[in-house]
Amino acid sequence: MSSIPSSVPSATNHPYKDNSITDGLVLPLADHCFHCGDPVPQPPFHTEILGKSREMCCMGCQLAAQSIVEAGLEQYYLDRSEINRTASLPTQLTRLEVYDHDEIKSQFVYAQDGLSVAELSVNNLRCAACTWLIESRLDELEGISKCQVNLTNQRMRVIWNEDKLPISRILAVINEIGYDAKPYRQDTHEAMLARHNNQMLLRLGIAALGSMQAMMYAVALYFGEYSDMLIFQRDFLRWVSLFVSTPVFFYAGIPFFTSAWSAIRARQVNMDVPVSLALIITFFASLYATITGQGETYYDSVSMFIFFLLAGRYIEHNARLKAATMANDLVVVEPVLVQKVAEDKSAAERILQQIRDNASQQSDAIENEVKKASDATTEMMPNFMKGVDANVHQLTSGIAQDWQQSRHQQNVTAQLEGDVASKQMVTAHSLQVGDIILIEAGSEIISDGILLSPTATVSQSLLTGEGDLIIKSQGDYIVGGAQNDSQPFEMLVTALPKDSQIGLIDRLMNRAMSEKPKLAQQADKLARWFVARILVLSVLVFVGWYIVDPSQAVWATVAVLVATCPCALSLATPIALTVSTNRLASYGFLTTRGYTLQTLAEITHVAFDKTGTLTYGKPNLLNIEIIEPVNQTDSDNLASTTQKDKLLAIAAALEVGSRHPIAHALLTAAYQLHLPPTRAMQHYPAGGVEAMIDGMVYRIGHVNFALDKTSGSANEVNTNNDLNIDLVAQRASSVVVLSSQKPDTKEWQALACFYFNDKVRDSTQAMLDTLKGLGIESVMLTGDPSPQALVMAENLGIQSAYNGLSPTDKVNHIQQLQSKGAVVLMVGDGINDAPVLAAADVSTSIAGAADLAQVSSDSIILNGQIEAITAAKRISDKTERIIKQNFRWALAYNSIVLIPAALGYVPPWLAAIGMSLSSLFVVLNALRLKRA
Repeated sequence: MSSIPSSVPSATNHPYKDNSITDGLVLPLADHCFHCGDPVPQPPFHTEILGKSREMCCMGCQLAAQSIVEAGLEQYYLDRSEINRTASLPTQLTRLEVYDHDEIKSQFVYAQDGLSVAELSVNNLRCAACTWLIESRLDELEGISKCQVNLTNQRMRVIWNEDKLPISRILAVINEIGYDAKPYRQDTHEAMLARHNNQMLLRLGIAALGSMQAMMYAVALYFGEYSDMLIFQRDFLRWVSLFVSTPVFFYAGIPFFTSAWSAIRARQVNMDVPVSLALIITFFASLYATITGQGETYYDSVSMFIFFLLAGRYIEHNARLKAATMANDLVVVEPVLVQKVAEDKSAAERILQQIRDNASQQSDAIENEVKKASDATTEMMPNFMKGVDANVHQLTSGIAQDWQQSRHQQNVTAQLEGDVASKQMVTAHSLQVGDIILIEAGSEIISDGILLSPTATVSQSLLTGEGDLIIKSQGDYIVGGAQNDSQPFEMLVTALPKDSQIGLIDRLMNRAMSEKPKLAQQADKLARWFVARILVLSVLVFVGWYIVDPSQAVWATVAVLVATCPCALSLATPIALTVSTNRLASYGFLTTRGYTLQTLAEITHVAFDKTGTLTYGKPNLLNIEIIEPVNQTDSDNLASTTQKDKLLAIAAALEVGSRHPIAHALLTAAYQLHLPPTRAMQHYPAGGVEAMIDGMVYRIGHVNFALDKTSGSANEVNTNNDLNIDLVAQRASSVVVLSSQKPDTKEWQALACFYFNDKVRDSTQAMLDTLKGLGIESVMLTGDPSPQALVMAENLGIQSAYNGLSPTDKVNHIQQLQSKGAVVLMVGDGINDAPVLAAADVSTSIAGAADLAQVSSDSIILNGQIEAITAAKRISDKTERIIKQNFRWALAYNSIVLIPAALGYVPPWLAAIGMSLSSLFVVLNALRLKRA
């Protein structure tokens, strides 16, 4: 066991320790970034520069500063005369290339199916065309597998082959087309959105002041036309109007121009192209009239146009920001700093190797089935809980005990020598597997690991929705994302924070938010088609009016460009999907694929697994049927309580250390009994447990294993041993048999049958009744071969129920339904049902904290409440209705306003109001989903 690490090295030997050298250093304001001058978050990032720890505002500045230091270019900070984001960096260093360093990439890039995946924050996204522009441009690069940009939360997810394309090139291409992309981090991402919101508010304020002033002068000009205003007075008012409109045009309107220019430079069109054309034509036509004294000026229209557009986008942006923030509230932000006590890499490696061996053995049985569903998308994570069983728990318990002994010796030595243990605070990103950390009371647990302290009390409500506190013992696993609700404890880190359970939840939700369903793709395609046709139509309108009345040609063209801009059409789908996805998440229904909502609205059948889905997956001991007494002196009373206690104690002793639900049920039933010690314990996969107690060899497991039979089903009636297992009569769902080996003949003799019942979830019946009322047929597909499974289905009112199915059988049943035109939702446990989950049109898994690592379903129910399925169906139906309403409204508005605008009946300022109101209607209509 390694010793407690030393604290962070001091900088006393740094070449810049002489203060006289740094006297001329330009320093930022307090609580501002040393590198760029922006405000820093709390807690800030840190980088050691010129012998001191400097505060940084984001990971980008931290990485850039670290690279400057590592390159030996610290002189840059001494030579610079100002601090700002645009200050030139050393020519020897390209900032984006910093992200190609392996240590830096590991903080935001992860592997999936042999490819690299990165989550990025993107600034300056304005409409659906912006997302399409980035996606289409990156798709042209060799090595890009998929790029998904989310307009609502200003984030993107890119999947690529790192051997063909470095991440710095991807970031450079995004910058080239006018957008700023950085590695995603929740706190810095929110700070970016806040800065963008403040900029929008400032532009909106300037546009409001300018438009009010321009309108005042315009009123005077309008009245002057009827009161014989002198020419010099008219010209004076025009020049003043130009003066107040110039900052509105060149500052408040700049986002429209830069967006349009980026699209044109990429040989594409977006929503801002017709808007920018309208603004430029109107402003410079008015400028020409002002200079020459001929024609009319419309500075008021330009200012009001920009104001109304900015007002609409500001309200829309805040609505989208609020919707996106709901998702962030569901995921805990990991602590930035954590106290590192020591490290034990070898112990962590031994545990992980044992887990990998167990997981490999367990996956062999279903490997062929999973391969048959080759289109399954499974998140495979190096997760600690996967494969935990008795031998792993024995290993972790031993390691934890060794650590406590070593820790005690260290404390005793420190007290004798008078040493004070130093605390080493490290960042979350710098944690490594094998680190031993201290979790303070009330703190979030930063990663997965094992408990080294004697005991701990944690809450996993975020992961499972269950608010009950869980008592952990030494050697037990601890889940990242849980909360320490008791005294501080120490734990051994077995997974990086980004690979923990809470990291996986965040990653799955990000994937769902990034992917676009077909409906959204169709809307984006239609909007781009619309923009191109508007530009062609505006040319025809200009030509037509120039022939009829040249004085109206410009203004009719501007009205067409503005009024028919399909902003509402591009917003119809993404805002509704974002709000509904977050609303579902509040029910504990987490969508992990973009198409989940759209497919849920179309389902005709719901297929359920039984164990752990319709039932709790937590069997209870119902009855003990004694076949042969343990002590022959009690043969006259086979049903005696004493005999049952003896048999139960033996059975429970055999299951000590096992994580199987049956083992948990036996240990729970025997918690007040004295358990005899065991020796030579052996676990048989898919069989049971064998061990020696008081010189006798015992077995517990299914019938054939317990009686050493090599064929037949697990619940087969064995007449040679007078076993008469009747699950229906016992109202049980499963049975295990306890047997012992006769010393003389070595034959196995059954001692007792233990009957268990897995309780049906309390909300199952109500959920099935609701689905039936919606006209959706329920089907049960279970691998449980017992007749009791069919009885349970009949009691629940499920007409189509099938038991004893293999994974292949389940897939065949799903495909038979699909061949008849059914759209099937499959509800399973997320691991053993991987093939059938992949085969269904849409799937969900009722997942606990231990099985999220292999989720292959399209959605997850985190809180264990199966009634979330009916909520998901209700919300998906309402989402589909609202999206169709938004589509109809957007298309109807653009169609209706086109003719009067082309005929000259709609002035430019009224066209701006109409377009803004159309977009606002779509946003507000989508926000109704918050109450679904």
